[in-house]
Order: sequence, then structure tokens, then C-alpha cells
Amino acid sequence: MRKLYLWALFLLTTFQSLSQTLSGYVREAKSQESLSDVHIRVKNTRIGTTSNVYGFYSIKLDASREYELEFSKVGYQSFSKKMLLIANQNLIVELTPSNTLLEEVKVHNTDNEDPSMLSLQMSDVKQLPSFLGEKDVLKTFQLLPGVQKGNEGSQGLSVRGGGSDQNLLMLDDAVVYNAYHLFGFFSVFNNDAIKQADLYKGGFSAKYGGRTSSVLDMQMKEGSHEKFHGEGSIGLLSSKITLEGPIKFKYPTSYIVSARRTYVDLVLPRSLDLKNTSFYDLNAKINTEFNAHNRLYLSGYFGRDVSKDVTKYRTSGFGWGNATATLRWNHLFSDKVFANTSLIFSHFRFKIFQEESFGQKFYEEYYSQIQDFGLKSDFDIYLNPAHTLKAGILATHHQFTPSAYIYNQYSQSINTDRIKQTNGIESAIYLEDTWRISEKMQVRAGLRASNYFVDSKAYHNLEPRLNASFQATKNLSITASYARMSQYLHLLSNSSLDLPTDLWVSSGSKIPPQRSDQVTLGFTKNFSNSPFSLSVEGYHKSLENVIGYKDGASFLLLDIKANKRLDGSNWEDNIAIGTGKSYGMEVLLQKNTGRLTGWISYTLSQVKHRFADLNNGKEFFPRYDRRHALSLVGIYQLKPHITLSGSWIYATGNTLTVPIGQYIPETHQFPVQSDYPPSGGSLIVARVYDERGNFKAADYHRLDVNVRFSKQKKKFLRVWELGVFNAYNRVNPFYYESQDAPNSTQRKLYRRGLFPIIPSISYQIKF
Repeated sequence: MRKLYLWALFLLTTFQSLSQTLSGYVREAKSQESLSDVHIRVKNTRIGTTSNVYGFYSIKLDASREYELEFSKVGYQSFSKKMLLIANQNLIVELTPSNTLLEEVKVHNTDNEDPSMLSLQMSDVKQLPSFLGEKDVLKTFQLLPGVQKGNEGSQGLSVRGGGSDQNLLMLDDAVVYNAYHLFGFFSVFNNDAIKQADLYKGGFSAKYGGRTSSVLDMQMKEGSHEKFHGEGSIGLLSSKITLEGPIKFKYPTSYIVSARRTYVDLVLPRSLDLKNTSFYDLNAKINTEFNAHNRLYLSGYFGRDVSKDVTKYRTSGFGWGNATATLRWNHLFSDKVFANTSLIFSHFRFKIFQEESFGQKFYEEYYSQIQDFGLKSDFDIYLNPAHTLKAGILATHHQFTPSAYIYNQYSQSINTDRIKQTNGIESAIYLEDTWRISEKMQVRAGLRASNYFVDSKAYHNLEPRLNASFQATKNLSITASYARMSQYLHLLSNSSLDLPTDLWVSSGSKIPPQRSDQVTLGFTKNFSNSPFSLSVEGYHKSLENVIGYKDGASFLLLDIKANKRLDGSNWEDNIAIGTGKSYGMEVLLQKNTGRLTGWISYTLSQVKHRFADLNNGKEFFPRYDRRHALSLVGIYQLKPHITLSGSWIYATGNTLTVPIGQYIPETHQFPVQSDYPPSGGSLIVARVYDERGNFKAADYHRLDVNVRFSKQKKKFLRVWELGVFNAYNRVNPFYYESQDAPNSTQRKLYRRGLFPIIPSISYQIKF
């Protein structure tokens, strides 16, 4: 027995001496911000890896050999180091941002060789033109292939034929349910507080779930560990300030706080009637590094929108907002096992109210909210150079209050109707292996098992994921993927504007979860001795259990005889369930280096839905179907301190359903697709429709230009920006209005625009 023990000990010692692990973190020089997606390559070998979202990496190497390692990331100077590996070692690497004139600018993460994944650095977003000087990460993604915008002024994203509710938007692991300020004109994401944003359109990792179209994963900055920094700006739309720096504490600690406030009611056109309208948001984060194995993060977002209209006899308005909080613990179990555990809170709430006091008092309030509490743990396990595992488990408690209630006060009598709360528990467990088969071939295979429990009803789904990439030549890679996704939450909408009044509701006994199956095939080509790269990808996606209102149904119903509104407690009976499919091709041509950088993005796509209860069971095009979309983006470094930029957008018109006639009904009941009567009126006009998707809106196109002047002062960097939105004053359709034609008995549709040519100016300082 003693001999067997000694022999086992000898073998173990011999194995350890032949193989050792190099691990550590990659951070930004000075600020000590962790850097994700840094490529670590061992020169003259097939060995390599990338840092995770917290900057951690791990590589297994043969012992007693000298290696030369190279660390590289877009926007940073590469770093090389020769080292002799004798035992397990820990190496912390700091990369310096690249500030040269020929700085590389990429918006697509071609280093991953996956056209389905788009990555944006906020430094690139700041160089592009913006609406009223307000830089916006969501608007930048709309310039990329496969991501199409909603209506003029809307932030709603349609990714590969999906609705805006089919996109999972996460800020430091917390879900953001309504990502829009000011009725959809601007996003809630403050560019100054965001470090990086990654959009996954396909080829999803098994760690992501809960939506059927895309995942937008955003990470907030961590704050500088070096010294106190700040930046602020004043523009036509809003002012904002960001402060960050170290905190004197027993352990290394840093913080960042970023706040933004608008004065939009003074700027936007009077036709929008946005007096007494404003929004604000606040991002905050603090983190402490207790030791090399433990780090704690606490981050949060808080934002509110308020719009109020006050007259002599009536007060009405909107109010909505988001709140998120994330407590994350990074723990390094060993040089091969990294874990992150998050406690997550998310809340979205909106309210519409109206009070009248002309003759009789009348008060109405319409209220809805969704609130989440979640816990998740994710593990990165570095087995060896050929296999990297990801595993995790999560659980989220959803509380829905799709409540619509009304107070009618006539002769001191009050009528109130409510909808009960719904509680659901969503959980999932996943395992995924990234297998580097050879220097040219890599496969990522995973399986996610998701569950949803609501009102004694249980749903279970298995979601396989597969992504394969092949390096055909030095500069050409080919990728293919398959992913199944499940979605247990739904968004009900009567509007094409993605308003905050759209309702989040739960799957239940009558409403099954949505599912999608997507396959992709694409390639990425980097041209030798050239600054250009080309990505092309095709996809096909099928959708099950897509929901929408039946014809004439609404969450707020009206009973004319009783002269009151009902809250629609049986809203599930007013829902139609159908299927969908989308397919298309996406092209992205980039120029990555030089004084002139930018890209050309083109998307060819088609979306179709079919509902047994809608459109006589025939297929139709939903409102976010656009056949062609084209974006041209250019950034020119005229001088080291002067940057010119411009973007031109073109898209074929989206699909609308317009009436072919109208009439005044004789009864007091609502006919199909009827209008709610105007305030103070008694006339009900009913519209007549033939088919859904019977009208294509006018094509959309717009030119935006921007010039940026920067100058380094003694104590701060000063930046002036001048921009022009819609430079040639194109009247793009915001909505269509039916009116009597002049000198005719016929009615015609008239296109109504929103924004004419709008100049902007902003002043920024960074200290």
C-alpha cells in the first residue's frame, strides 16, 4: 500500500512538473478598469484564449519552457512579454489606450470571427453624429446590419424580424424593461457611464436566455483606481456630469457616479406639446477588491420620465421609470475556476392619469408595473487549452401588475376596477463547452434547460446551442450556428411607437411561451495589407406563440351604455396567438484604420406572421418588416484635434394597416377597429379595414453630420461639437392621417413628419 501511494505521488508530481497554469487579470493602465475580450496568444504555438467580462484569463502550458505572450485588444496598444514558466504563475497585465492618429476603430468584433456578434466601445460612439448632441448606444446599433429602427423618433429595435420586446437588454446583469426616455426618442443608457456594449443577434451562448431575438449585454464603468476624474457636458437637450475615483479604504476601492437631466420642453418643436415634460437618470457603481480571489461590485440605475399637461379644468399626464440594482461577487476558486454570483433587482412602472373638474369631478388612473428579484451564478472553468467550460444556474421571481383601474366620481359615488397581480418564477441551468479542435477549427456547444411556473402552470424547455467557426485561410473565417430560445414574458401593444404604455404580461394557462429557432451561416474576410474587412451572414428564424390583440380588442375597453371604462380583467381572451418567420442577409464592410474610418452596412430581410384569428388566417407583414436597410458611416480625422463624421441612413418603408373607409355606427357598441371618442365629444367614428399590412409607408432616409473640436488645456480636455440632424430636411413619416381631400368627397392619407433639419451644439470638459 505504501508503494502504491508513493507511486501515485510520483506520477502526480511528474504531471504537475510537465504542465503549469498561467492566469491573471488584464486591466487598463492607470484607471485599472478590467478589460474583457482581450486576446492572449502564445507566439509560435496554437495556444490562446480571451479574457472574460471581468478581465480574468487562464492558460495551461508546458513547464520549464520560455514563452512569448502577446496581449491585444482593439483600441489599445498591444503588449508582449517573455517569461519562463516553472510553476503556476499569476500575471496582471495593463494595456495602454491607443491615442495615435491612425487609431483602429471597429464596431464589429471580427476578432471573434462571428458576424452575429456586434461590439461597441463607447469611445467610438462619441465620435458619431447624434440627435441634439445626445450620444446614444442604441441609435449607433441601428446603423449596423440586422438591427432596424422603428418609426421616426423611436428607439425601438427590431433585430432580425423580432419585436422590441424580444430583445434582452441587460445593464450589469439587471434586465431593463423600458429602455426609452421621452416616449422613445432617446435611450436610458448614459454613454458616459457605459464601458462596453455587446449585441448578440444569433449564435447565442447558453448563458443567455429569456428572449427570442437578441441579447444586448452592457457593462458599466468601474471607476478609476488611480485618482479623481470627471467629465461634464451641456447640450441643447440635456446636461450631464460624471465623477469617478478611488475611495480611501482598507482595500482598493473605486466608484463612479453619472447623472443626466433634460430640458426638452424648451427645445423640441411646439407641435409635440411637451411642456412640463422632462426626464432624468442616475448611474452609480462602487467596487472593492478584498484580495486576488475576491471582489465585490454594487451598481444601480434610476431613471424617471414625467409629462404633465395642466389647463383650467383638466390635469393629465404620464409618468414612468426604471430602477435596477446589482450586487456581484467575483470569486477565484483556483487558477482555473472563476465564479461570479449576482443578486439582481429590476423594476419598471408607468402611470397615466387624468382629472377633470368641469361641472362634475372625474378622475382616471391607469397603472402597470413589473418587478423582478433574481439570483444567478456563472462559472468559467479553464480545463485545458482545448476546452473551456461555462456553467451556471439562475432563478428570477417576476411580479406583474398589468393593472388598469378607474375612479368615476358622480354624486359622491366611486367605481373602481382592478386586476390582480400575477407571480411567476423563471429558472434555468446551463452548461457549455468551447472546444478548440485545432488551430483552424473551434466548436461551442451548449444546452440550457429553462423552466417557468405561474398560477399552478409549469413550462419546461430545452434550448440547444451550437456555434462552429473554421479558419479557412489566414484572412478568411466561416461560421455557422443554431440556437433555440424561449421567452416567458410578452409585451402587449396597440401602437407602432413602442410607448411605455405597452404592457408586460406573463405566460399562463392560456398564453404559452414564445419560442424561436435560428440558423445562421456567414463569413468574415480581412484583406491582406489593407484596412478593409468584410462580413456577410445569412439567417433563417422561425417563431412560435407570437401574441397580439385580436381585432377591436384593447387592454382598456369602453362600455358606452355604462358610461365607464373597464379594466379588461379577461385580457387573455382578447389575445391572438400565431407563428412567424424571418430570413435575410446582412453585409458589413469596414475600413478599420487610417485618417478615414467607417463602414457600410446593408440588410435584406423579410418578416411574415400568421394568426388563425387575424387577417382571415392569411399571412401578413408585421409593422417592423422592412425589405432593405442601408447605412453609410464615416469618421475623418482632419487634424489631431478636429474630427469630422457623418452618417446617411436609408430604409424602405415599414408596413402599416390603414383603413379603406369609415362610417358612424347606429348602435352604441364598438365595431371592429373603432376609435375611442375624443374628449368632450359623443361622435364615434368606425373605420373599415380589409387586410393587415395593406400599406407601405414612404421610404426613410436622412443625413446627419458632425464636427468635433478638442483641445487639451492645462487641467482639462475641452470639446466643442457642432452637428446637424436631418441635414437636407427630409420629411420622414412619423404617422399617417386620414383627412378629407380639398374640393373632393374622398378622404386621403397625409404623411406627417416629426423632425425637420435641427442644428445642435454641445460643450464638454474632461478633467
